[in-house]
Amino acid sequence: MSPPAGPRRVLMTTDTVGGVWTYALGLSAELCARGVEVLLVAAGDEPDAAQRADAAAIRGLELRAVGGRLEWMPAPWVDVDRTGERLLELAAAFEPDLVHLDDYSHGALPWPAPVVVVGHSCVASWFEAVRGHAPPPDWAEYRRRVRAGLAGADLVVAPTAAMLEALARHHGPLPRSRVIPNGARPERFPPGGKQPLIFSAGRLWDEAKNVAALVRVAPHLPWPVVVAGAPALDAGGAPVPLPGVRALGRIPQAEVAAWLGRASIYALPARYEPFGLSALEAALAGCALVLGDIPSLREVWGDAATFVAPDDDGALEAALRRLVGDPTFRRSAALAARARALALGAERAAARYLATYRELLGRELSHRARARAGRRVLRRA
Repeated sequence: MSPPAGPRRVLMTTDTVGGVWTYALGLSAELCARGVEVLLVAAGDEPDAAQRADAAAIRGLELRAVGGRLEWMPAPWVDVDRTGERLLELAAAFEPDLVHLDDYSHGALPWPAPVVVVGHSCVASWFEAVRGHAPPPDWAEYRRRVRAGLAGADLVVAPTAAMLEALARHHGPLPRSRVIPNGARPERFPPGGKQPLIFSAGRLWDEAKNVAALVRVAPHLPWPVVVAGAPALDAGGAPVPLPGVRALGRIPQAEVAAWLGRASIYALPARYEPFGLSALEAALAGCALVLGDIPSLREVWGDAATFVAPDDDGALEAALRRLVGDPTFRRSAALAARARALALGAERAAARYLATYRELLGRELSHRARARAGRRVLRRA
């Protein structure tokens, strides 16, 4: 028997904030390069001009923006339900062979094709890692929706075993599941002429990224520190000053890649990071990595990064000073990180997703064949 064919059309959801957008666009590009048509449906903020340009450059990709609050935002459910209705309308018109969801709630919809739900993060595991306790009662509807979405999936995917375990622990036993690590294209993050520079990228208001720890130690470091990402705002809506740090704000991906190419060290002392796509990009660009000592980042990087406890500013400063002061160690650390990153390529990730899609489509065809056989038996009887 010949192996099942891969999908011709995939409907994929995303949002326009941070890593999920980067992941979805990168995977879409790989799928389209292999002849798959992708309808990428973006909820949340309207895609900006750079994001639309990046999507338009991918042949075989159609981007639709539907707006609306996301499931991890306050009081989102009217918008989430409206987005679900729109998704089903788009699916009816597009007729996908497979649905790939980068959110949870919509896994419970009556889709016309097999459904993969990818768990990039979740509010329950965020609270556990960042606040040290379960989400308060006003997140009960979120948890109900996540459980229903996961239960509705034909397969649940996560980029690390740590994230998969967290989903099962917080939301109950999963259906079929597997780990598919994220990947990135090396040519998009070329190492450049390295400068005495420490770089980080992440939302400065997000306690999970813990960029604030880097900001605190920056005035005591011998090298300049540059951070990119949406700023923390004060009560009046103005960006909070960051003494001793050059804050770039939110910048296009191409500019982030240019800064990574120049930086010698990338620091992300995260409290919560289910995979760490920005660290992968930094490693490809030839940066030595200093990361938060958490299970997911240990899983991805092993001995190819320096790990520090997220709440230990002294350890963070010491780790950065060691890399600054020891060029041989810094070069060795950068080479180890890049070797590990090259093993997590976008092509490898896409191949694993396509194999997963084929498996699901094969199961779907087998199910339909059994149903047809059952109908024939009933007719003969």
